[in-house]
Amino acid sequence: MLERLSDPRIPTPCYIIDESALIKNLKILNSVQEKTGCKILLALKGFAMFSVFPVIREYLFGVSASSVDEARLGRNEFRREVHFCAPAFPDADFAEILSCCNHLVFNSFSFWNRYRSRIQNTGNPISCGIRVNPEHSEVRVPIYDPCGPCSRLGVTRNNFQPHHLEGISGLHFHTLCELNADALARTLPVFEDKFGVFLSGMEWVNFGGGHHITRIDYDVDLLCELITGFKTRHPLEVYLEPGEAIALNTGVLIASVLDVFHNGMDIAILDTSASAHMPDVLEMPYRPVIEGAGMPGQFPFTYRLAGLTCLAGDVIGDFSFPRPLTVGDRLVFQDMAHYTMVKNNTFNGVRLPSIGIVTRQGDFCLVRNFGYSDYRNRLS
Repeated sequence: MLERLSDPRIPTPCYIIDESALIKNLKILNSVQEKTGCKILLALKGFAMFSVFPVIREYLFGVSASSVDEARLGRNEFRREVHFCAPAFPDADFAEILSCCNHLVFNSFSFWNRYRSRIQNTGNPISCGIRVNPEHSEVRVPIYDPCGPCSRLGVTRNNFQPHHLEGISGLHFHTLCELNADALARTLPVFEDKFGVFLSGMEWVNFGGGHHITRIDYDVDLLCELITGFKTRHPLEVYLEPGEAIALNTGVLIASVLDVFHNGMDIAILDTSASAHMPDVLEMPYRPVIEGAGMPGQFPFTYRLAGLTCLAGDVIGDFSFPRPLTVGDRLVFQDMAHYTMVKNNTFNGVRLPSIGIVTRQGDFCLVRNFGYSDYRNRLS
C-alpha cells in the first residue's frame, strides 16, 4: 500500500484503511469462530468506520455499542446483531436503545430493576445481561483497568443479587486491554470461581474486549482452547467483542510537514495533531511508529514532531530520519485505524483528517473530507 501514499492527489492529513489488511484480520477472527463456535462482535468504541461495514459483516455477527448513537449506527449501517453495554444511559435514550438492540447489558442491579418492566412490556425480543466485575486485574495502566479498586464497571461478587436474576439471560465481564490469551487464561478461573454458580441459569456469556487476537504474537490456539473448554463446562453461547483486533495494523495516517525550525533542537510542525487526531498518543500514552523513522539519534537527523494546535503539549515525539525534513515532506504514521477516528476532535477548529480506503484491487478511494460545517455544527 505504501507506494500509493505518495500520490499528491491524496490529501493530508488523511486516515487510510488497507482493505486487504482488514480482510486478513477478519479471516483470523473468523477462524476462531469456526473452531470454537463463539461469536465475535465489532466493538464500535474502537473502530466505527461504517464505509467498511459491508466487508466486516461478511465475517462477524454484529457490533457492540455503548451509547444510543453507536447502537443506532450499528442497527442502520451494520444491520446484524447489536449488543449494548454501558455504565448507564439517560432515560431519554432508552426507547431508542430498545428499538436498536438485541442484547442489553446492565452495569448494576439497581439500573436493571429500574428498566426491567419496560423491557418485559416491549414487543421487541431483547436478551438482557448483567456486567460482572471479577476483581481480577490484568491491565497495568490504571486508566484502562476495568477491575481496579472502586471500579464503576460491573457488579462484584459481594454486591451480586441472585434474587434479582429473573429476566437475566447472560453475564458479561471485561478485564483486558491489548492483551494476549494468557491473560484470559488467568481471568476465566476467577470468573468461574466467583460467578460460575449462576451460569446454569444463563444462555450466554460475553468475554468482553481487549483480546489482541490479530497481533502477530497472539496465541490463537490457546484462545480457542479456552473458549472450547469453557463451552464444554458450560454449554452456553460465548461472545467476544474486540474493537482493536479488527482494525489492528490496517490503517495509517498520512501527514505533511508545514514548517521546520530550531529551538534547542530541530522541530517540525505537521498538519496533524496528537491532541486532535491521535489522542491516545497523549492519553495512553504511547509512541507511534513512523515509516522510515527511528529513535532519536538512530539516523543522522533528529526532530521533535509537533502538531498544529496551540496546546503546548501537542507533541507527537522525537524521531530521527536518514535525511533532513523539508516543508511538504509526507510522513506515514502506522497503525492509525483504531481509537483515532472514534476519538478525534476539532480543538482549535483544526479540521479532521480525511478518510480513504486502498481497496483490495489496489485503488485509492477518498471516502470523506471534512470542513467548516463539521466544526460549526457540533457547536451552537
